[in-house]
Amino acid sequence: MISVTADTFKLAEVFTISRGSRTEAKVLTVRVTRDGVTGWGECVPYARYDETLDSVTEEILSLPGDISRAELQTVLPAGAARNAVDCALWDLEAKRQGKRVWDLLGLPKPEPEVTAYTLSLDSPEKMEASARKHAFRPLLKIKLGTPDDMPRLEAVRRGAPDTPVIIDANEGWSAEVYSELAPHLVRLGVKLVEQPLPAGADDMLAEIDRPLPVCADEACHDRASLPGLKGKYDVINIKLDKTGGLTEALELKREGLAQGYGVMVGCMVGSSLAMAPATLLAQGAAFTDLDGPLLLAEDRDTPLTFDDKGVHAPDANLWG
Repeated sequence: MISVTADTFKLAEVFTISRGSRTEAKVLTVRVTRDGVTGWGECVPYARYDETLDSVTEEILSLPGDISRAELQTVLPAGAARNAVDCALWDLEAKRQGKRVWDLLGLPKPEPEVTAYTLSLDSPEKMEASARKHAFRPLLKIKLGTPDDMPRLEAVRRGAPDTPVIIDANEGWSAEVYSELAPHLVRLGVKLVEQPLPAGADDMLAEIDRPLPVCADEACHDRASLPGLKGKYDVINIKLDKTGGLTEALELKREGLAQGYGVMVGCMVGSSLAMAPATLLAQGAAFTDLDGPLLLAEDRDTPLTFDDKGVHAPDANLWG
């Protein structure tokens, strides 16, 4: 049996990117029950990919209750619906066998991974204050994506002059804006820029200088995305809600590395349940961005542990 519930988690602060703001995380929780054992997973339907809570729920409830993980990969496309069911099936298998998911995969127990902490888009003054508040973090991710971003970036650097920084433009720049900003990003010690140009309108990235690594986010979903990234991107951002679950995410990571891409493991804004499978994926990644639970005012009953070592593998009571 497969069931779906819609859950809402309040955010600690308003979260803003170039496409808009939110004060809560709206997620779907999927439970797959067989022989009295229940596995669960979470997804975050994303309007950018034409997903809604209702449309994703409909996709999930269309599945047969006894679907296998292998069958799932062919029945549903990459996206939020497949992600939640795929992760629930991994959790179910682990519980039925009395093992952890990493044991099922033949992987060592995940070690803590340092994760970025995201500062949302705001006025330069507020972003400087936020950067100062979080300057102790090992890595800051700065949401930008407007034509007037230099004052914001300069303000962040005043607030956190020594903290490593990565930038996420969320498709908000033009080629001209990026070319103008790139030397300043290097000057200010930015380590990476995510999706500076809109997916599908990013061919100029193959023609202009890329003085710092450029990461494909909205342009990269699953392995089928890789041919379209060649020559334009240096790093791929793997998110479970884009790949359609851990099964495809692990394959995308393997193939991306084989093709010479660096790997970033990211997330939508969700609870610890959504991040838990991604802690396996994040092992050895160049950048990890699994800070969703850190942005929440409330979380699952057995949340992930975050400390000075990073984000830890999930407790079995949470997932896997």
